[in-house]
Amino acid sequence: MEKMEHTILEVQKGDRIDKVISGLNEEWSRTQVQQWIKDGNVLVNGQTVKTNYKCSLNDQIDIIIPEPEELDVLPEELDLEINYEDKDVLVVNKPRGMVVHPAPGHMSGTLVNGLMAHCKDLSGINGVLRPGIVHRIDKDTSGLLMVAKNDMAHESLVNQLVEKTVTRKYRAIVHGVIPHDFGTIDAPLGRDTKDRQSMAVVDNGKHAVTHFQVLERFKDFTFVECQLETGRTHQIRVHMKYIGYPLAGDPKYGPKKTLDIDGQALHAGVLGFSHPRSNEYLEFEAPLPAEFERLLDQLRNNR
Repeated sequence: MEKMEHTILEVQKGDRIDKVISGLNEEWSRTQVQQWIKDGNVLVNGQTVKTNYKCSLNDQIDIIIPEPEELDVLPEELDLEINYEDKDVLVVNKPRGMVVHPAPGHMSGTLVNGLMAHCKDLSGINGVLRPGIVHRIDKDTSGLLMVAKNDMAHESLVNQLVEKTVTRKYRAIVHGVIPHDFGTIDAPLGRDTKDRQSMAVVDNGKHAVTHFQVLERFKDFTFVECQLETGRTHQIRVHMKYIGYPLAGDPKYGPKKTLDIDGQALHAGVLGFSHPRSNEYLEFEAPLPAEFERLLDQLRNNR
């Protein structure tokens, strides 16, 4: 079994323990975490607690992560674009169409398969299926991801995500012409009550904030930059739909009549964080993929 330790930060003080732990990893659902707590797999200052325990500053949390289903994840030589790498962290530019980590029924061709062939040292906090993965982007979203090569780096990067000090900027093409240049969407996200495979703005959802800036306007579309303050599943896709400007090409949240693109027009272009060992701030930028640039050229020509 994997074990993860976490010290309660100022921003988490007063929050329920199940909320705090599920916020440490977007792969962990609150229901799953509640079961771990009930099973005694979560200790606070060495003691078991109930799921509604309210955290105090500097509480020491020990999480025992149950072994995942035994699955054989094999290294694969993939043509990965590594933007940065040292003994602690790695930054990779994931192409559109690549899944981040294996799952039952989808065990090959993922970013994790490629990372395992590229380097042997990846953090073990997320278990056999997601070694090194601190955060993820959707299959059809391209762009930058940070990867932890040891547990010290993993814990540091997770804490930076919790404290909202990681810079994550995305470029997107959305339906409609946004009239104002800047905006902030502050709307809680959770599972759609009518479709459990989708996310939606719901009253009892997790806190979610997206800032956006208009970069260019076209006849029926807008090119925007979105900056994440939080990192919820499908956050930009759901938030932009919520304010009436869904992403072009989005098969789940967008209209069927859209641009000629296979999947949402969304690219994680800028990623910045403090290095876990040196504390030096590092920032990386990945240019728009050729397919994305082609769409922009088409829109400019159709003004």
